[in-house]
Amino acid sequence: MELQEALRKLAALGTAQNRKVYARHGVSGDSFGVSYANLAKLEKEIGVDHDLARALWKTGNHDARVLATKIADPAKTTARLLEDWAGDLGDYVVTDALAKLASRTSVAPALVEAWTRSPDEWIGAAGWIVLAASLEREDAPDDERLARRLAEIEARIHAAPNRTRYSMNLALIAIGSSRASLRGQVLAAAKRIGRVDVDHGETGCKTPDAAAYIAKVIAYREKARKGARAAASPRLGVPPKKPRGEDTKAKL
Repeated sequence: MELQEALRKLAALGTAQNRKVYARHGVSGDSFGVSYANLAKLEKEIGVDHDLARALWKTGNHDARVLATKIADPAKTTARLLEDWAGDLGDYVVTDALAKLASRTSVAPALVEAWTRSPDEWIGAAGWIVLAASLEREDAPDDERLARRLAEIEARIHAAPNRTRYSMNLALIAIGSSRASLRGQVLAAAKRIGRVDVDHGETGCKTPDAAAYIAKVIAYREKARKGARAAASPRLGVPPKKPRGEDTKAKL
C-alpha cells in the first residue's frame, strides 16, 4: 500500500468523537481519530511494511504513527530508528505503541538500559514499558537484575515525571505477576512505596494499586489454568460444550 492510500483510509476511518476522546488522553496536533478496532483491521490489511511504516511516522499524524508501530518490521527496526522516533514522543498513546514495537526487537535490552534512565518523561515511560513487555523474552533480565530494577523503582518512582511514574508502577506489577521468585520482594516494595499519584488529565483512568492488581492477575491465570485442565479432560460420554458465542456475530 502506498502512503497516500494509507492516509486516505485513515482519514475515512476517523471520527470527530474519537478525536475528542484522544484529546482528553493528551493527544495533540494532527489526528484523524481512528479507533483501535479500525487500526487493527487496517494493520491486518497492510501486513508488515517497514518502508510504509517509516513514511507514516514522518507525517507527524497521530493515527499514522500508531499504525506505523504496528506494521513496522521488528527485524528491521534498529536502535537508531527507535531513538529517532522516541524523540518525537509527546503523549502516552503513541509512547505505549512505540514501546510495544521496541519490546519485539533485538535491541530491546539495550533500550531498557538507556531509556529507563532518561530524564525525559516520555522516553523514560517507554523504557519501563519495554521492560514490562520484555519479561517473557528468552533474553529477559534474570532475577538478580530485576531485583536491582525493583530497588531502582522504589528509590525513584515518587520523584519521576508523571507518565514515567505510571510506567514504573506498571513494570512493578509486571515483575510481580510474572516472577513468582520475586513476588515477595515486589509486594514488600509496593507496600513501602505506597500510593502512586499520577495525573490522568480529563479522563477516568486510575493508577492501579500494585499489590491488588498482582493478586487479580494471579487469580485470573489460575482460573484460566483450571478451565484449560477441565476442557482437556471431558467426562466420559459427555460431549464437550460448544464455545460461547461460536454462532453469534461479532459485535461492532
